[in-house]
Amino acid sequence: MSDLNELISQVGWEKSEIVPVIVQSVDGEVLTLAYMNEEALRKTLETGYAHYYSRTQKRIRMKGEVSGNVQKVKEIKIDCDSDALLLIVEQVGVACHTGNRSCFYRKLGEPEREVGGIDYSLTVLRELEEVIKQRKENPKEGSYTSKLFKEGKEKIYKKFGEEAVEVLVAEERERIIYETADLLYHLLVLLAYNGISLGEVMKELRRRRR
Repeated sequence: MSDLNELISQVGWEKSEIVPVIVQSVDGEVLTLAYMNEEALRKTLETGYAHYYSRTQKRIRMKGEVSGNVQKVKEIKIDCDSDALLLIVEQVGVACHTGNRSCFYRKLGEPEREVGGIDYSLTVLRELEEVIKQRKENPKEGSYTSKLFKEGKEKIYKKFGEEAVEVLVAEERERIIYETADLLYHLLVLLAYNGISLGEVMKELRRRRR
């Protein structure tokens, strides 16, 4: 542990609690720019997988914790001023939420391009999970989510069952999409009620895949 602390202390945290991290693949391609605080760096060193600090969600997250597009860290370099890091990683899947391998897939002035129109990071689900968790821990007046938690297990399970039926009986394509969105929301509520994260479910799916 002392060696780990020594490595972490080499970063100039006194300059900033959050430092930029350039992420590069083992074949030399720049994949993304992220940020780390001390805890994120510690988790990265302990696990061998890249963990970053999300400035929007204000939490530590493992890259690919939901999508499975993890980054296996092969080497960590520090810049001459000790206030930026370079990660050399083995990228599993794609690095960008647009489905492109690198976040730097376009020149300045070129339009965004999503591969297949899919957010491969599943950021929307993760953000929704965070909101649901907040409504559980800090109930908000007028919030449907808070109301579900207040009414308890029977109501939450009943609503999930009802939404599942709505998906089954939906016939039109757009209706199926609409009802599936409702189902996913109520599933996240059900998981949060039981203290289960979406990341845990994704880990189980990856385990089965292997």
